[in-house]
Amino acid sequence: MLKQPTATISKLAIAVSMLISANAQATNDIKTNQFWWPEQLNLSPLRAHGEESNPMGENFNYKAAFLSLDLNQVKADIEQVLTQSQDWWPADYGHYGPFFIRMAWHAAGTYRVQDGRGGAGGGQQRFDPLNSWPDNANLDKARRLLWPIKQKYGHNLSWADLIALTGNVALESMGFKTFGYAGGREDDWEPDYVYWGPESKFLADERRDKKGKLKGPLAAVEMGLIYVNPEGPHGNPDPIASANDIRMSFGRMAMNDEEIVALIAGGHSFGKAHGAKKADCLDVAPAAAAIEEQGFGWKNKCGKGNAEDTITSGLEGAWTVTPTRWSINYLQNLFAYNWVQTKSPAGATQWIPENNQAANLVPDAHIEGKRHAPIMFTTDIALKEDPEFNKISQRFLNDPKEFELAFAKAWFKLNHRDMGPRARYLGSEVPKEILLWQDYIPEVNHPLVNEKDITSLKNAILSSGLTVPELVRVAWGSAASYRDTDMRGGANGARIRLAPQNEWAVNNPAEVSKVLAKLEAIQTQFNKKSSKRKISLADIIVLAGASAIEQAAKEAGHTVKVPFTPGRMDASQEMTDVESFKVLEPKADAFRNFYSEQSYFSPAEMLIERADLLNLTVPEMTVLLGGMRALNANTNGAQHGVLTAKPGTLNNDFFVNLLDMSTKWTKSGTEGVYEGHDRKTNQLKWTATPVDLIFGSNSELRSMAEVYAAQGAEKKFVEDFVAAWSKVMKLDRFDLR
Repeated sequence: MLKQPTATISKLAIAVSMLISANAQATNDIKTNQFWWPEQLNLSPLRAHGEESNPMGENFNYKAAFLSLDLNQVKADIEQVLTQSQDWWPADYGHYGPFFIRMAWHAAGTYRVQDGRGGAGGGQQRFDPLNSWPDNANLDKARRLLWPIKQKYGHNLSWADLIALTGNVALESMGFKTFGYAGGREDDWEPDYVYWGPESKFLADERRDKKGKLKGPLAAVEMGLIYVNPEGPHGNPDPIASANDIRMSFGRMAMNDEEIVALIAGGHSFGKAHGAKKADCLDVAPAAAAIEEQGFGWKNKCGKGNAEDTITSGLEGAWTVTPTRWSINYLQNLFAYNWVQTKSPAGATQWIPENNQAANLVPDAHIEGKRHAPIMFTTDIALKEDPEFNKISQRFLNDPKEFELAFAKAWFKLNHRDMGPRARYLGSEVPKEILLWQDYIPEVNHPLVNEKDITSLKNAILSSGLTVPELVRVAWGSAASYRDTDMRGGANGARIRLAPQNEWAVNNPAEVSKVLAKLEAIQTQFNKKSSKRKISLADIIVLAGASAIEQAAKEAGHTVKVPFTPGRMDASQEMTDVESFKVLEPKADAFRNFYSEQSYFSPAEMLIERADLLNLTVPEMTVLLGGMRALNANTNGAQHGVLTAKPGTLNNDFFVNLLDMSTKWTKSGTEGVYEGHDRKTNQLKWTATPVDLIFGSNSELRSMAEVYAAQGAEKKFVEDFVAAWSKVMKLDRFDLR
């Protein structure tokens, strides 16, 4: 949580807005379809991060590249940079450690639990808009200071891993014992397509409901901030209101009260804030800077333009007497003094001890012999004024070892929360301790089933009395809980049988219970009979879906084999953080024609959202939705969009009948439901939802539907569906990547 007051950034926000406006008015500006038709469905998220953008090529193995590194040598090289102050951006107190901690914090701190977007993965801080957010002011310099390290290790060390590692090295160089570090964050090569909020100006706040709660998946409280405004909500220096914003924002970034206090108190134990001059000294952010600036932004025309004249947040000063050494002094100062409001040289509201106390406590970052009073932000005072935060802060003050461990674990979580399961962690510093938030799944501890076993199990599943739609719905419900944004969820672990997933409305809990009871019986019987080879329930669920699809294809006249790779294991309820998993519950799942009141976009937009979370392409999304309709896989067996006379078979009827001009579609009396009537007889033929009809109305999606509706396309449809289905079933199989 850093340090951007409204006063400092308003000029930057206006400049960026003017640049965008000027560009939009240019006569040679290429206007998107959304410019002309703002309501048109945007398929761009499903085309992001294509191989065409990746200079490393599809055969590059980052895991092998990273593991070839001597991590100790990399850390030694980073540590050397920490104390080599550069004239073009001098280090505060002769040490870049606090600066690099801020860089790593802000790279990871964009993570949000509601949709898993943001976070340290991909090195997104390098790209617009994040590299030009008000809250990331001057972090362009931090990455340039690290360029010699990145240049030395090249493709073996991603920017994403380097930024996170540098934060750890910075802490360790200043006397702090970190909890551990894991590599494995591959770099992105283009900005993520992310909804960062409805506002059109930085530091605006149009993202709350009538009760003041953040709407949709958002976590930061203002556009362009990582967490909250350090001066208080909208610059209002109210510690209690600030505490409420902190709790809401950090909570939506996966942090509880104890972790919140540990992170703020631990992070502010180092370094200082920068507001040495008036805010109008600063030029525009990197995204709007002139070409000769070469990616630098926030050019400072006042004084030296850096060092003791630096402007970043507009707040000015340090929290502790030891800004480059780990200590308990932040908490000591917080409770030792009565704090009163003052203004920084840049005009930002901050707090200092009353009656000129401690006026000479803190050393200046650049001028020898000069000293200052410590400062606090409104967000710091909140840790003292909020009753629950106060209790935790007092406990940490009285037990420094507990505080140190709490900060170490919270820092580790901050930097690794978006990495997914421990199976993705790389390197020699991965901690042995298993943490509940890591969604742990036991390692395989038995020989896996062979082809003969698989055939036997398929026969048992198809003879169980369970229907094709039931098996398909449960397998999809298990696997499609995955989201590629933070690699959480999926079939591995069979958590569909555990709280909270066994209660999700989209899964039809009664049906899940019925299906899983029969599948568990088959699993138990097989494992008792088999002397060596065993199968998990997670594998049985996926195999059941494959068996059902093969049967459905057979009934449609096609012989296919759905790929199945065993190796999943079953998690226990004790391994499952119920509160953490609640956020994975789909607000909408167009593939099952499910849409809830909690959905934060329109039904068609939620289709794109779900497809994006499943890492699907436009063709994969299209064929999966059409196939799921034919398989009668809607939640609770709803018939909307099941445009076939043979439900439960794998046919292309959805596309054929959707594009059939003998059907006229009209709105029904039920919101969100459409009726398809025969044009000649006016007889009702079908019902559908917006996510069905969009494949006929959207020109791009219609072109996809035409591929599968054409005569002779039946085989291609089945093959493409099987390939897309298999992809979803294996999304969380990181052991196969």
